[in-house]
Amino acid sequence: MNLPKVVADLVETQNSFDSVAYTHCFSETAVVFDEGKTHHGKKEIEQWIADSNERYRATMKPISFEENETESFLKAETSGNFPGSPIVLTYHFVITNDLIQSLKVTG
Repeated sequence: MNLPKVVADLVETQNSFDSVAYTHCFSETAVVFDEGKTHHGKKEIEQWIADSNERYRATMKPISFEENETESFLKAETSGNFPGSPIVLTYHFVITNDLIQSLKVTG
C-alpha cells in the first residue's frame, strides 16, 4: 500500500510506541479528535499519545487508504490492551505541507 510519508511515519512511530517521533508528524497548530476529546497543538498531542501508548499499547496494521482533495482516510486494524481488540478504526487526516493538521479517529 502506497501511503504518504507522513502517514507511513505515523504508523511506524505508533507501532514502536515513540510518542515524541509520533508528535513530529503533526503541525504546531494540529488538532486531534479521539475518544470524545479534542487535543490542540503538539504539546497536548504528545501528552495524549504518550498516555494512550501507556494505557492501550495499540498497534496499527493498515488495511486501506483513500484520499480526496481535502482529506485522507486510513483504515487500520488496531490491536492493543482494550476491550474488543483488535478493531478496525478509520483515521481521518487533513494533511498540509506534509504534516498532519487534523486527525479524527472513528470506529
